[in-house]
Amino acid sequence: MTEKTTALVTGANKGIGYAIAAGLGALGWRVGVGARDPQRLEEAVDRLRQGGTDAFAVPLDVTDDASVAAAAAQLRDQEGRLDVLVNNAGITGGGENLPTTADLDMVRRVVETNVLGVVRVTNAVLPLLRQAPSPRVVNMSSGVGSLTRQSDPEGDVGPVHTAYSPSKTFLNAVTLQYVRELRGTNVLVNLACPGFVATDLNGFRGVRTPEQGAQVAIRLATLPDDGPTGGYFEDAGTIPW
Repeated sequence: MTEKTTALVTGANKGIGYAIAAGLGALGWRVGVGARDPQRLEEAVDRLRQGGTDAFAVPLDVTDDASVAAAAAQLRDQEGRLDVLVNNAGITGGGENLPTTADLDMVRRVVETNVLGVVRVTNAVLPLLRQAPSPRVVNMSSGVGSLTRQSDPEGDVGPVHTAYSPSKTFLNAVTLQYVRELRGTNVLVNLACPGFVATDLNGFRGVRTPEQGAQVAIRLATLPDDGPTGGYFEDAGTIPW
């Protein structure tokens, strides 16, 4: 059983998730790398270890009940603790997807991963988090989930997308329900927007590096006990709902 501060980062085999794992590892934390592809998972853990992170593999498909239950059991039995959960795993569902011609199967897949996956993982590990002295939950959202920004005719929130943007709005709302339920406990729950990061999810069209995108999540994962909960943050500050 470890005595180190321990985090689980979902979707951590590449991109922003990998950068978050490396950033938390640089703080001396022990980091569980959650990913569903076994080979990519092991490769990511190896790279993180070579870079000095105390990383370990957590096979995890956030859309699968049995996989999530097994991951929670691994953390309980192997680590004996969990201090921080970063719900980073997500999919875009592709490029522009107009509501009038939406692929509903694709919409369901995006919501299953980006929203229900967060609920599934959070609920599975919450008993461990409740035992931590300073538990933190960071849900990776996006500025495109802001209804204020989406409703601004002069705003730039990317292409019309019936799945991705609304899934982040849905995630924001669900996160606030966790905040309401956990009010009065020491569990701080916040939303992080990494900005437009160059990853394979957007064909590497982003203008920020994964390391830059990871900074807001690392800050929220390391909040002091009197830090905020129920916030929606980007590097520049809070995001309007």
